[in-house]
Amino acid sequence: MSQLPTKTDILQWISDNPALTSKRDIAKAFGVKGAARIDLKRLLKELEGEGHLAKRKRSYDDPNRLPPVSVLKVGEADRDGDLFLAPHDWQGDAPEPRILYVSGKDDPALAPGDRVLARLTEVAEEDHSHEGRLIRRLSTGPRRVLGVYRTGAEGGRIVPIDKGADREWTIDPHDAGGARDGELVEAEQTGPKGRMGLPRARVVARLGDPGAAKAVSLIAIHQHGLRDEFPDAAILEAERAEAPTLGGRTDLRDLPLLTIDPSDARDHDDAVYAHPDDDPKNPGGHVLWVAIADVAAYVTPGSALDREARERGNSTYFPDRVVPMLPDALSGDLCSLHEGVERACIAVRMVIDAQGAKRGQEFFRGLMRSPASLHYGEVQAAIDDAPSERTAPLLEPVLRPLYAAYDALRAARARREPLDLDLPERRIELSEAGEVTSVAFRERLDAHRLIEEFMIAANVAAAEELERQRIPLLYRVHEEPDADKIEALRETAKASGFSLPKGQVLRTAMLNRLLHDASGTDLSELISMSTLRAMTQAYYAPANLGHFGLALRAYGHFTSPIRRYADLVVHRALITAHGWGDDGLSEFDVEHLEATAKAISEAERRSMIAERDTNDRYLAAFLADKVGAEFAGRISGVQAFGVFVKLDETGADGLVPVRSLGGEYFRYDRDAQVLTGTESGTEIGLGQRVTVRLAEAVPVTGGLVLELLSVEGEARRATGRGRSGKTGRPKKRKLRKAPSKRRGRG
Repeated sequence: MSQLPTKTDILQWISDNPALTSKRDIAKAFGVKGAARIDLKRLLKELEGEGHLAKRKRSYDDPNRLPPVSVLKVGEADRDGDLFLAPHDWQGDAPEPRILYVSGKDDPALAPGDRVLARLTEVAEEDHSHEGRLIRRLSTGPRRVLGVYRTGAEGGRIVPIDKGADREWTIDPHDAGGARDGELVEAEQTGPKGRMGLPRARVVARLGDPGAAKAVSLIAIHQHGLRDEFPDAAILEAERAEAPTLGGRTDLRDLPLLTIDPSDARDHDDAVYAHPDDDPKNPGGHVLWVAIADVAAYVTPGSALDREARERGNSTYFPDRVVPMLPDALSGDLCSLHEGVERACIAVRMVIDAQGAKRGQEFFRGLMRSPASLHYGEVQAAIDDAPSERTAPLLEPVLRPLYAAYDALRAARARREPLDLDLPERRIELSEAGEVTSVAFRERLDAHRLIEEFMIAANVAAAEELERQRIPLLYRVHEEPDADKIEALRETAKASGFSLPKGQVLRTAMLNRLLHDASGTDLSELISMSTLRAMTQAYYAPANLGHFGLALRAYGHFTSPIRRYADLVVHRALITAHGWGDDGLSEFDVEHLEATAKAISEAERRSMIAERDTNDRYLAAFLADKVGAEFAGRISGVQAFGVFVKLDETGADGLVPVRSLGGEYFRYDRDAQVLTGTESGTEIGLGQRVTVRLAEAVPVTGGLVLELLSVEGEARRATGRGRSGKTGRPKKRKLRKAPSKRRGRG
């Protein structure tokens, strides 16, 4: 084109070609070359000044139209669970367009605040003008940091509390939000690097004294974005909920369904009962009942409670508090199977033979009344011939039949051979002020295992029932371990004097033989932890991929709907399968099953990390006044930057930095999990017994820094340019012979 385009021509081109809006694209479209480009630039500047165009980087857009590929921000879900998107930087005069997010099969779960790149399609709908399909997620909301605010001459800075963080953030004076020096704050990034090359931020929340005992779990809640306050609509729904009546439910009130939980249980969502089967065709058989709180009766699809529960995914448990999936009016009251009160439930009646094989099952939507809420210790004491006043009347008619049924299930478990990992669990005891008073092992009783076996049986029954009726559900999936991780486990076993067969299809029985060989030896916990690390992370999915660890073909979660959203979905599926009411699976539940599975799997991982970080901080606080003390432990991890040591007494993990090992260079072997000194030949590797000195404990981050004093009983001596100035050549790490088991262990 020999002449410049008119302003109308330019605006029409941009309207028709929203993806070709750079000055170069416009010049090419109208044949503008050479010096004429200067005049085109002038025209574009005039259009920009008149408000017809908005310049974004090197392109010009109609400010009242969205290009077909746009950067968008994710908003809150509506009452139907639909997510809506909005332009990331709307500059038009017209109202901001509302964009419905249409998720694809493999799209990641999105959360409010995420930034995404999406492909848009204009539609003519009442509540939205566009539909957006994800191209990729750009970021997960504005980047936030939790840290300690420090004042300075030109504003302030934030020292992050994350153990892995190595960079501070700068705060302009007007962005400090009134924060005081030393306060724990949450800040949001506001811009790129500022002075001294540090990112700029503003304080969005002041959280008080970071050293306060009760700040520990609060840090995890904010750091991991856990939702610890319920919206008013959800609270109102929970408060309006009413106790159940029998109605069309099956009357189970005469069954002595017991709840058996930890002594400090915050809710009771399962109850059990068993009795001998009187069918002559099943000699020595048992009838097992598992009743679960009917949460679906109160949390209906699309309600405010449902949206909030789906967003949370699960309850998160800390030593001093719980962040529940449901408000306390439900989780602590109407949905909790308290002693002596009528409660709605969904129950399964299972018939097993004398060897624990299931012969049949039947589900009911019922009304129950538990005669007793017991804890594990008192149940076990009763079975061990020390009944209390509470348990004595229940011993013969209720408790002994439960244990008889458990014996049969245990026999079936032995034939199935699930992964036999029985890792010690440590319990952090707190004072009323929230300070750690002790760290002790949780006792593992047969009463614990009894409930676990009954819950596994009920979960399998639910999955099989829904499969039989071809109703969609969420499976609990645990895939086979990755071949590389199994090879690493094999190397660890070999270095410890044990063996794991190679060249065979992996079975849990093979891993159990390794665990059995190590049991009763000093290496038992190492082999157990290494086996656990070799496993894949379990997750939820609408497709049945089996459960490797439990050696089960089909497995769903049915037994904890108070604290897991997956179980609530399974309950709704059972309601739909049996025609028990209109509160079963909704269209949204079915259509978004894949997205729900991804969202709650991510929520579960987030909770696990938050719980672990909190325990680390509590342990660091517990050990803070023991700096300089010596501890025994075992190397639990090896990295290029140092080795991690798990302390025997508390189970706390601390880091021995590689720089503290001496002046020589240590070569890192990732596969063998070994650091090797290039001068001394010393090998420091996974599983070795060590003595360490606590050099530093930082409660606000949960970090422990240790000094290595001895390895396998041999004192460490610094090599080369170490701090001690001494040199030495410790013996190389040798392949062990299989250690003999201590007496008294089978």
